[in-house]
Amino acid sequence: MLIRADALLCAARPHGEHGAVIRVLTAEHGLVAAYVSGARGRELRPVLIPGNTLAIELRARGNSQLQAARVELVASRAPWLGEPLPAAGIGWTTALAAATLPESHPYPAIHAALGAALDAICHAPSARGWARVLAGYEALLLREVGYGTAPMPPAEESWPDLLARLDRQGTTIGARLLTSRAQHQVMAARAQLIDRLHRIDASR
Repeated sequence: MLIRADALLCAARPHGEHGAVIRVLTAEHGLVAAYVSGARGRELRPVLIPGNTLAIELRARGNSQLQAARVELVASRAPWLGEPLPAAGIGWTTALAAATLPESHPYPAIHAALGAALDAICHAPSARGWARVLAGYEALLLREVGYGTAPMPPAEESWPDLLARLDRQGTTIGARLLTSRAQHQVMAARAQLIDRLHRIDASR
């Protein structure tokens, strides 16, 4: 089986001496895990950064083996990783998808929402401009996987109300989706992000 698609890189971890296992979200094939040879080389290190958009080619290696992937960079979000709030937003949105979505189950709406959230984090003038998109992404993901009925945040919602919405959604995500000990680190990343957003509120 051969798959070619654009994908959002959600996670990458070293595997073996030179490679990495990546988890990417595609519109048609959902979350897919694959092995990338040479991932820790100079050429691929800046490509395999969570949040980047990649052109991927996936090729099955057998029923018992992880499929192999070839990747090319389409859009890099690395320039925003030097800023604490955008870096926290990119890290959380991608980690949430990687940690909660079942593999090979298409969620085109989540794929579109994650792409929109990443674009907003990188291009909105401030976190106040992208926090609402982040809340919408979380609400959509909860609904799509069967654990939420919260409406999307209204466009004119006040900043304190939006922060309260994010707090409520965090409680649901922690209780329903990120419940294992191995997932606590992912939830801790969200807690750090929300704390930074609350500091914006306190400073105004």
